[in-house]
Amino acid sequence: MGNWVVNHWLAVLFLVAWLGLNVFLFVHTFLKYEKDDKYYYTREILGFCSRTLRKSLDHNLTFHKLVAYMICIFTAIHIIAHLFNFERYSRSQHVTTISLASVLSSLHHDKEGGFWLNPIQSPDMTVLYVTFTTIAGLSGVIITIALILMVTSSMEFIRRNYFELFWYTHHLFIIYIICLWIHGMGGIVRGQTEKSMNENHPHKCAQSFEKWDDHDPDCKEPQFEGHPPESWKWTLAPVALYIFERFLRFYRSQQKVVITKVVMHPSKVLELQMKKRGFSMEVGQYIFVNCPSISFLEWHPFTLTSAPEEDFFSIHIRAAGDWTENLIRTFEQQNSLIPRIEVDGPFGTASEDVFQYEVAVLVGAGIGVTPFASILKSIWFKLQHSDHKLKTQKIYFYWICRETGAFAWFKDLLTSLEQEMEESGKVGFLNYRLFLTGWNSNIAGHAALNFDKATDILTGLKQKTSFGRPMWDNEFSTIATTHPKSVVGVFLCGPLTLAKSLRKCCHRYSSLDPRKVQFYFNQENF
Repeated sequence: MGNWVVNHWLAVLFLVAWLGLNVFLFVHTFLKYEKDDKYYYTREILGFCSRTLRKSLDHNLTFHKLVAYMICIFTAIHIIAHLFNFERYSRSQHVTTISLASVLSSLHHDKEGGFWLNPIQSPDMTVLYVTFTTIAGLSGVIITIALILMVTSSMEFIRRNYFELFWYTHHLFIIYIICLWIHGMGGIVRGQTEKSMNENHPHKCAQSFEKWDDHDPDCKEPQFEGHPPESWKWTLAPVALYIFERFLRFYRSQQKVVITKVVMHPSKVLELQMKKRGFSMEVGQYIFVNCPSISFLEWHPFTLTSAPEEDFFSIHIRAAGDWTENLIRTFEQQNSLIPRIEVDGPFGTASEDVFQYEVAVLVGAGIGVTPFASILKSIWFKLQHSDHKLKTQKIYFYWICRETGAFAWFKDLLTSLEQEMEESGKVGFLNYRLFLTGWNSNIAGHAALNFDKATDILTGLKQKTSFGRPMWDNEFSTIATTHPKSVVGVFLCGPLTLAKSLRKCCHRYSSLDPRKVQFYFNQENF
């Protein structure tokens, strides 16, 4: 009975975890749809709260992974507990001596009513046979296989290189939920009926099991029944929320999207400028994009590179997998007929808070510069209109790229910002540094020979390109010294290794005195 209780409560904890995951993800997704919708409003409400509380909404993926790990652990314990139970069931059918376990195992197998206790109903029946011939066993096997496929295909290597495999296997959760609903119908976990408890209470009759066949009026043969399925009670609400959210996203995605401009940049980067009725955005947000001519089911997230002040919204797509390569190839081949694009969003990110800090540090790696393109464009508009509500006094921008061609599509924006800051008398407002990591001696030598020129030989900008990676300790130390009493927001869109380095620097250079410089780390999570 101890193992049955363990199994029961593990199942309850398992379902509670799944319910919490779905509710959290629904809240994080559904309450952030439009500028004036509830997610954006929630961030505004939390504006007077601590930054840690406000940023917790942006850790949905981390929460998703933690709950997934917990589900895997509970599933393993649940399976192991069942295996121990089945071992005890099988052993009780093979004992030669009369014991309570052997008597309970042989009860009611030859009678109608299903009041049996042991699912292994004869010595010849194996655990494998019960596993694949019962509802509970077969559905449990399917659930386990689905979970293994979902977890293994979620590894970062597969997500980055075989996104389609990750996408489709992750939708095995539909089969997972259906099997979860019917898993309890098999009645493997059983308990004594209420009527039988009155006629044969374990405390009174367990020791007299040898007399049950003598029609003892005080201790009749106990009768058992399977516990009714309960998983649907825990999953009905999140499933209903998920279905509602999918219908809402489908409705939003069917709204017409007009592609106004298509630009092919160097390094196989595609820029799409689009318009959509009622579309409203904030800096740093992202959208999901679908191209039905490539795949009806696949939706991929892309950061918006346009500013809220512009009359269109844009994204930049780098070839980084089968879907993106097919999309770029489709636009290259369609000279007159532009493929249909569906858009869902926008969705909020941590970068929305960039203007809440006195000093902002923006770090982009490769195509990870896209959320900061939106921010810098918005700054350009704010400088043009002399926005006095702008709280930010200084921005440090770092862009790390492997090849020189990646700088090309962003160069025009930085040139415009340089000119605008000179005309408005705010030359020191933006301090930007470009770092080239994929260089050779020829490139470095060419740059060194032309170092005295007014503009950089590689980008044409006034700021010279640096070779290698930033020395973050030096950068943070300089910022901390320059702004000794400021609140500094550090924003990253880049790899995890870089995130670890920046997070450590934020802790290292934040003062213990809350009145002095404080660094707050923010990372894009999608």
